[in-house]
Amino acid sequence: MWPRDGRIRVVGRLHGRRGDGGRDWQLLLVRRSSTREQLRYGARVEGDRFESEVPVADLAAYDPAGIEQWDLHFTDGEVKLRAGRQLDDIRGKKNIMVFPAQRVPAARGTLTVQPYYTVQDNLSLECRV
Repeated sequence: MWPRDGRIRVVGRLHGRRGDGGRDWQLLLVRRSSTREQLRYGARVEGDRFESEVPVADLAAYDPAGIEQWDLHFTDGEVKLRAGRQLDDIRGKKNIMVFPAQRVPAARGTLTVQPYYTVQDNLSLECRV
């Protein structure tokens, strides 16, 4: 996860799965308070490695009244995988690892977007005005 310059770059590996096979993979952001609201971004997948980016300004269009979370997934249209960090010895990343926040203009002021690990060590984005 590389949040900077108005983008959040997500890179990593698909554990136990290869992205080959002619399917188009996407980074899928699902709004936790309204799971019908989703954002999709193309993902480059080679073998088991992936890379994708989210423009932070895209999240400003949803203009939360307070705090909003978006959960990150990777999908090829058939399989949906939750983005997270599982293949290390670090447990409880939510209380250990802190990503930098980015700010963008929004209808109600300035939107702050910050990636974070959930209590299950999955990746999500927190947006607040």
